[in-house]
Amino acid sequence: MKHTKLLALLLAGVLAASLTACGSTGGSSSSVPESSAPESSAPSPAASTPDEQEPEGEIIVFAAASMTETLNEIKTTYEAAHPGVTITYNFDSSGTLKTQIEEGADCDLFISAGQTQMNQLDIEADPSVNTDGLDFVDNATRLNLLENKVTLCVPDDNPKGIESFDDLAEAFQAGDVLFCMGNSDVPVGQYTQKILAYYGLDETALANEGLITYGSNVKEVTTQVKEGSVDCGVIYCTDAFSAELKVVDSATEEMCGQVIYPAAVLKNAPNHDAAQAFLDYLTTDEAMAVFETVGFSPVA
Repeated sequence: MKHTKLLALLLAGVLAASLTACGSTGGSSSSVPESSAPESSAPSPAASTPDEQEPEGEIIVFAAASMTETLNEIKTTYEAAHPGVTITYNFDSSGTLKTQIEEGADCDLFISAGQTQMNQLDIEADPSVNTDGLDFVDNATRLNLLENKVTLCVPDDNPKGIESFDDLAEAFQAGDVLFCMGNSDVPVGQYTQKILAYYGLDETALANEGLITYGSNVKEVTTQVKEGSVDCGVIYCTDAFSAELKVVDSATEEMCGQVIYPAAVLKNAPNHDAAQAFLDYLTTDEAMAVFETVGFSPVA
């Protein structure tokens, strides 16, 4: 009897040990060697941060005439870096460009030499400026790109010996000067009007006396001064630099305000994304270095 009980206890112990071993073997068999483990479901860095889509296609840029030299230089660099992109420029006075946009001309990016022309196309601008309620500007893209300076320039021989805006004011009062300025619908003309008002000069009366001639954009004013067909004229410092004209004075902010160049992609831009990419590039240090060579500066 005792032997029977002992045998039963031995059999029970063997069975328990066997069950324990099976449990251990089962846990081991469920594991997979590291080398054959399935890949993690987490995305790789390349998958989680894909490269930005390369801009492509034609970008139509309407830009103030005073940006001709710098933007053409930037075009060469940008197109070389982005072979799928072609930049087409339309340079003219900001007022003319604004009118062309209003009349339905294809345009992706507008860069004006003054806030007024941009505001006239921006539904979010002051209604007293955007009097027609025009809604062309994608306001989310709008920024102040550059600052310029308004300068008084003379031909190489400076026939009237004008050395400052004070001298110009005296020459007007003496009726002894032929002066060139931009039309009233272009920014350089509007800045000049403020300068004349600062000196208490009556533009209409001076024009009627034959003392003022006009240019439809800043390049036309520059040409008249360069050719010596006038005694002096008001243009941007960037145009004076490009034309190698003699600058005798620069207008202060008190005289005509800041000369800001706003830029924006248009709502109906045929190539909105590529235009935005180009505008982003224009704000980079690389592009700004080109602008600064002729006298532009970042907006303070």
